[in-house]
Amino acid sequence: MTNFFKNFRASEAGAVTVDWVVLTAAVVGLAIAAYSSIETGASKLTADTNSFLGTQKPGDI
Repeated sequence: MTNFFKNFRASEAGAVTVDWVVLTAAVVGLAIAAYSSIETGASKLTADTNSFLGTQKPGDI
């Protein structure tokens, strides 16, 4: 049983998995931040366009 714990402690088989989990979490976090920024900008642009077109009369454009 002691041999099992020594081998388990010395093993680095899961280290790569942990690296990939951390990298994947970072990529997902950046994607969420980028989506939030793009969504805010697109919503503002849509609102500004709607406001501009709402003030126009047919034939003005």
